[in-house]
Amino acid sequence: MPRPVVSPETEVLERDQLVPLYRVVLLDDNDHTYDYVIEMLQKIFIFSLDQAYRHAEEVDRCGRTTLITCELPEAEFARDQIHSYGADWRLPRSKGSMSAVVEPAA
Repeated sequence: MPRPVVSPETEVLERDQLVPLYRVVLLDDNDHTYDYVIEMLQKIFIFSLDQAYRHAEEVDRCGRTTLITCELPEAEFARDQIHSYGADWRLPRSKGSMSAVVEPAA
C-alpha cells in the first residue's frame, strides 16, 4: 500500500499530549512520631527505611515534604491513604492522621 503524501500547502501539526502532574505533599505536625511517619510511608508508598526516614526528617525540618509526583487520580488516592492512616498510638495526644495536600507540579 502506498504511503500517503502530504501536499506542500498542508500543514502537519504534531502535538505531544502532556498530562498535568501533581505533587503529594506531607505536612508536619507535632502529633505524630518519626516512627509513625516512617511506618506510614513504608506501608503506603513502599519506601525503603532510608527513604522514609529522609522524608520524616524533611517534614520535621521544613514543615513539608514532597512524597511523589504523579497524575491527579493517583495523587488524590495517595493523599486519601495518608488521611485514612489513623492516629499515632505512640502519642496519646494524636487524634487522627497526618495531613497531606495535592499541588500542581508545574
